[in-house]
Amino acid sequence: MDSEKLKQFIVPILLIVVTLFALFKLGTKIASDVQTIAGAKSELETKTTSLQEKKDKLARLQQEEAEAKKQEEANKSTELKQLYKPVLSGMDTEAVIAGEFTEILELIRINKIKVRSIKYDYDPQDDAFVKGAASSFNVARLNMEMITNYPNFENFLKELYKHEHFLDIQSMEMVPYKKNKSILLINFKLKLYAQK
Repeated sequence: MDSEKLKQFIVPILLIVVTLFALFKLGTKIASDVQTIAGAKSELETKTTSLQEKKDKLARLQQEEAEAKKQEEANKSTELKQLYKPVLSGMDTEAVIAGEFTEILELIRINKIKVRSIKYDYDPQDDAFVKGAASSFNVARLNMEMITNYPNFENFLKELYKHEHFLDIQSMEMVPYKKNKSILLINFKLKLYAQK
């Protein structure tokens, strides 16, 4: 009778054992998955932190590069310009200045400025370069009367500013033309310098 009573409980006991075994397997699988997820979360946080640090470093480097470029541009604009030096030596003032003057005339032509007249004064005695070192430098003071519009004259001034050789803008007098205010009548005084 004992074996018959046991036969009745075998199926429920087997079900309980199988259920417990399945729960044990499921528990170990869940624990393994939780550990994997926790590891992945930790790795993601580490990589996110590393990525943020790299982004910050990149932004800092880009800012430093931009500041360096600004500084370089500022240095370029404040660099001392070299005096024009002719290829041949031993020439008179007019011949020495001619090369520099040709460059200025080319800027005038490119910017479509009409020149009514040009007056030259070579080695003026009131110039500091001529007084201080008369034998080393040639100077030409140009007094030009020009006709142009505002944009062309603005471009001309920008080109003069970027010009590679030292020059001195003495004065500018601009008056709009009475019949057409977009046209300028300009009296422009410029000094060109060259080494002998």
